[in-house]
Amino acid sequence: MSAQKKAPEKRLRAFHGNSFDDYFDTGMRNFPLPARMFLGIAVYACMAWTQFRWRWSVENKEKLVDDKTPRVLVMNHGSMLDPVIIIVQLWLHGIRVRTIYKSEFDKSPVVTWFFTRVGAIPVQRGTADMKSVRRAKAALDRGECVLIFPEGTRIKSDDEPVTIHEGYSLMAQLGHAPVQPVAIVGARDITKRGSHLHHFSRVWLKAGDPITWDSLDVKGRKAQLAAMSKAGMDAVYALRDELREEHPGRM
Repeated sequence: MSAQKKAPEKRLRAFHGNSFDDYFDTGMRNFPLPARMFLGIAVYACMAWTQFRWRWSVENKEKLVDDKTPRVLVMNHGSMLDPVIIIVQLWLHGIRVRTIYKSEFDKSPVVTWFFTRVGAIPVQRGTADMKSVRRAKAALDRGECVLIFPEGTRIKSDDEPVTIHEGYSLMAQLGHAPVQPVAIVGARDITKRGSHLHHFSRVWLKAGDPITWDSLDVKGRKAQLAAMSKAGMDAVYALRDELREEHPGRM
């Protein structure tokens, strides 16, 4: 007997009272037309403004945009510019990405409205938020990418204590997806420590090769999770250090 086909996902209809959860649980290709148009406008507006202010560039861009494979992208976090660059680059090349953001932002309905329209998914930090994990898995199953910042918050100095949140490896494991490291430098210079002023700066990103599960050479689900959690962020920091060597003084 052939396997039962999965029912097609329902498309959200414009002006039909879609909830925030509807957007979190629906593939981006099935968002209402106004939401998809809003995302396109936001992408071009953000690209124009951020390129003018910070002249960002991406090294090894082909590794980021030529691969249409659904994957979990992990990245160090220095500013709010970080996800903007990834979303812009992938959207311009026809790749949909769901950014994982901390649920504390949901205190403002306006912010949540914006995040839902650009495909973001909330996570409750400090908890085993399996709803977020399931949503990320569903996104990967649909062919979307997932972007997550395992440091959990913007890191403004190397002497700040950092706790790596390892949920990204579980998302990737459940979604049978590789993990791709991406690093950024220069983003910390946008807002100096103790200041809220945005400074003109240069920002560079560098994409690494995706890390597949069979490349870890370990057996057992827990051992694989631990190995991927370490390998993913080790690769991010290695790329970051390469960028710092290429652009001395930039953090």
